[in-house]
Amino acid sequence: MRLVVVSAGLSVPSSTRLLADRLAAATAGQTSAEVQVIELRDLAVEIAHTFTSGFPAPPLADAFAAVAEADGLIVVTPVFSASYSGLFKSFFDALSVTDEDALAGKPVLIAATGGTARHSLVLDHALRPLFAYLKAVVVPTGVYAASEDWGAEGLDGRTARAAGELAAGELAALMTGLSSAARPGPRRDSFEEVVPFEQRLAALRPAG
Repeated sequence: MRLVVVSAGLSVPSSTRLLADRLAAATAGQTSAEVQVIELRDLAVEIAHTFTSGFPAPPLADAFAAVAEADGLIVVTPVFSASYSGLFKSFFDALSVTDEDALAGKPVLIAATGGTARHSLVLDHALRPLFAYLKAVVVPTGVYAASEDWGAEGLDGRTARAAGELAAGELAALMTGLSSAARPGPRRDSFEEVVPFEQRLAALRPAG
């Protein structure tokens, strides 16, 4: 299983990368996934050139291929002007121009970092609609980390829950099944029962 982490942090060290690493470790700890981290900061020039040249340079093309071939994604952005960063959006814009179905059916865990808890709605008002538009399957729990959240018990709990949703049995089946089924491939000779995704998610929610 291949898990790709996309981090849009700009500083070194970066709280965005720190959150990305925590989420990756929590997910990988529950699966046998191989983890690859893509730092968008290192690809900023190539991303900009893609919009003017019309094609990605080799380092960016490799990043696009890793994302497209991943069984699951963790995406983390810092908050800028109450939304995702321009670098983050530009990466996925360029990816969709190269392959509009690159994220179709792919499980995605969304996360963001910011200086204040007031920006936590970025998950539902910006990130979730973006990846729904890209036809990805966004797990129910997003993770937002404000400055005061680091070291707090609540962040660890949200991290564990989100990672569990990405790695749990039903979503693990998605990571190995639906993401590949959404891509072009040989026609199946036998009929397989399709369980609606809403029912899969309902099975993951705590009872009561």
